[in-house]
Amino acid sequence: MNSILQHDLNNFENILEKTKQQGIDFLNNIENIPTSNTYSIDPKTVLNELGLGSIEALKEFNERLAPLIVSSPGPRYWGFVTGGSTPASIVGDWLASVYDQNTQSVTSQGGNSALIEFETINLLLQLLELPDSFLGGFVTGATMSNFTSLGVARQWFGKQSGKDFAKNGVSEPINILTATPHSSSIKCLSLLGIGSQNYTVVKTIEGNREALDIVDLEEKIKALNGKPFILISSAGTVNTADFDDFEAIATLKEKYNFWWHIDGAFGGFAAVSEKYKHYVKGWEGADSITIDCHKWLNVPYESAFYLIKKEHINLQIETFQNSNAPYLGNALENFNYLNVLPENSRRLRALPVWFSLKAYGKEGFRNLIEDSTALALHFGNALIENDFELLAPIRLNNVCFTLKGEHNQEKVSQFLSVLNDTGKVFMTPTVYQNRKGIRASFVNWRTTEDDVKLVIEEMREVLSKI
Repeated sequence: MNSILQHDLNNFENILEKTKQQGIDFLNNIENIPTSNTYSIDPKTVLNELGLGSIEALKEFNERLAPLIVSSPGPRYWGFVTGGSTPASIVGDWLASVYDQNTQSVTSQGGNSALIEFETINLLLQLLELPDSFLGGFVTGATMSNFTSLGVARQWFGKQSGKDFAKNGVSEPINILTATPHSSSIKCLSLLGIGSQNYTVVKTIEGNREALDIVDLEEKIKALNGKPFILISSAGTVNTADFDDFEAIATLKEKYNFWWHIDGAFGGFAAVSEKYKHYVKGWEGADSITIDCHKWLNVPYESAFYLIKKEHINLQIETFQNSNAPYLGNALENFNYLNVLPENSRRLRALPVWFSLKAYGKEGFRNLIEDSTALALHFGNALIENDFELLAPIRLNNVCFTLKGEHNQEKVSQFLSVLNDTGKVFMTPTVYQNRKGIRASFVNWRTTEDDVKLVIEEMREVLSKI
């Protein structure tokens, strides 16, 4: 064994203790760490010939790289729908690294850690009040969850005309209908060979809405003259957290032949709250659903899961199976995540989620969802009382707003840039109904009314200077 590696092994407890303390110091001070910074490095460093060892590498990291880190898991990072990491989720994440399992099989084929994943999916179905007719698995984020679901949908579409797109390639245009898809879904259409521009836009409901118009959807369905199609619907649009009418879509599914996919990356968690679960009523009729865990579930990146109806397992295996790996056995008889997901090598991503669900239970996450939405409303009311206006109603946890008055549209970008540069808060720019806006997303378990108050005061100060 290399002498430095041997030294690290002998000193492992001390290494982990120093690392633990550094993590604790970061988390204990997270409210004072900037949400953005301008620090930079020259990444073209020279690789050391002999190696530094873990302690010296940690020292160099702290000197050169740690200043790059911002408080994205903190209470005032309101951009990109970013959650933080709860204590229980960190326990699970650290143990996932220590155990270092390649989670594949539910039998003892070099370990059966996939049973942990199965159990975690079962817990999530209970949290979201979805039936066990869904089979799920963990991926890196909403993009790969959408990719997995739409990959199976693509195979389903080909089968409607007796074709195997997974084996022979996409040989005909695939009909896609959607109203306000997330950019990750469009990216998936590109990756799947469908084409990022090859979808038909369904009108949205008149008024201040991003949800699809059911009447227009049915008209576009009828225009297909009985041809199958894939519907990408939304459980929480990015700008305004709007929801498509799932009950109406479920009714259409009884009349027409289509694959129904729901992107519920963050909005799916509305199901946890009695106040907001009506938004997802009827979503159990979908063929596939995307949910992110590193958003409202507040576990570390990278964590998301897909849900696909068990009745489609053959299509899923046809899409992803390792058909040239005979040592894996029959894909139907020996379940292996290798055969139902894009990845071959898979970390035990379920563990942070398992620990979170066991530690905080239904009530813990119900409180988190409802606290976040209450803070969003509180922030929205504070905006209205100052020189800002809402661009859309606050339905859930996203607040879409702008500077008051059309004459201030030219100042929106400058205002947000200066505000973010303070390091006190981070929000993202957007355009909504042809107006420049700003979006704040409340998902972090640490955020309180004091944070909202601090941010409003900072916004007033910035506004007075531009």
